[in-house]
Amino acid sequence: MKPVSKRILTGIVEEMPSFSWGQAELDELTRPKFGIITGFQSLLDDIEHLRQVDLGATGPAGMVRGKRRS
Repeated sequence: MKPVSKRILTGIVEEMPSFSWGQAELDELTRPKFGIITGFQSLLDDIEHLRQVDLGATGPAGMVRGKRRS
């Protein structure tokens, strides 16, 4: 997965305008200055890793037990 860039995020905002993102917010996502969203790229990398997991190799879940009503 390529690192997220301002150009990519700007393209997404232009193609799917569901929320108005300013240039300052896009800059903070791609080059954080305040340290609040420093894990954004790491989050995207984790999602990509999970997406690549072959669920066919995952066994079925065990029995699910809930609280019994009395």
